[in-house]
Amino acid sequence: MLIEHLREHSDLGVITATTLKSLGVSNPWRRCEPGGPWQRMHPGVVLLHNGPPTRDQQVTAALLRAGPGAVLTGAEACRRHGLPASGTEIHVLVPGFARGSGALILERASTMPASTDVTGFPVVSAERAVVDACRQLRSIDAATALVAAAVQRGRCTPESLAGEARTNRYGTKLVRAVLKELGRAESVAERDARRLSRRIRLTTPHWNVPIADADGLVIGRPDAWFDDVGLAWEIDSKAFHYGPRDYERTLARNSRYAAAGILVLQTLPSRLRDNPDAVARELKKAHRAAAARPRPPVCIVRLDHPSASGDPPRKSNR
Repeated sequence: MLIEHLREHSDLGVITATTLKSLGVSNPWRRCEPGGPWQRMHPGVVLLHNGPPTRDQQVTAALLRAGPGAVLTGAEACRRHGLPASGTEIHVLVPGFARGSGALILERASTMPASTDVTGFPVVSAERAVVDACRQLRSIDAATALVAAAVQRGRCTPESLAGEARTNRYGTKLVRAVLKELGRAESVAERDARRLSRRIRLTTPHWNVPIADADGLVIGRPDAWFDDVGLAWEIDSKAFHYGPRDYERTLARNSRYAAAGILVLQTLPSRLRDNPDAVARELKKAHRAAAARPRPPVCIVRLDHPSASGDPPRKSNR
């Protein structure tokens, strides 16, 4: 049958009008009219059925529209790298001129970036994908969440993202602001924690510093450390627990705090976001409770101390 022959020459059922004409279909657009068996995906690109296209078919159609040498970037490339990008657009880099429309962004790259095959598609590096995805965002919280996820999941480093933003500076003001902020706070939640502590005038200069007991053994690296009363504040999120080992590390960390006599307040990012006033009251109460008891014999470890980078200061929620 003709349709089977055409599918053999298509990619996931997606095919160009030029290919269809070479296979003997003189007017493919007639079959794409309302009620027809096919549908037009982009100018010159046809889907050989009239049902909803899959995401892979949409991506295939975008790349066929873009032409030879095109590569995926932005939110779609982030998702192919396993990152939780929120954008629904398909962003494609092309070596020459091309015009996108709707949810298809076709961007000419003066120098085409390297790409690798990810899930069957040519995809830019995670760094380029994150930077390009942030260029399409308007929310600093969304950009922070994406950058933090890329770093925490080991797809990028802050340095590699900063380098990509310097190389590809157009429209990167937001991601550069996020990277600057993340130099002080590693997540949206931690940034919000800093803001809340300043608002209630219960702030501390000690964020993510290693704490050691009287014997010099490093106990942990709390998100916030109130050194005057020996209070640790941890912003713990299930989003950072990817397996049993992460959960075990969190339990071990809490056990070390308890053994050292450190009072610890644990806060979920969702409560910090949705009910900051309640969190503020809890933090004030925890600070008063810590102040009412003898301060435990613990201290901040200098960054140049041999134990400062050893186990267990690695944070369990990172």
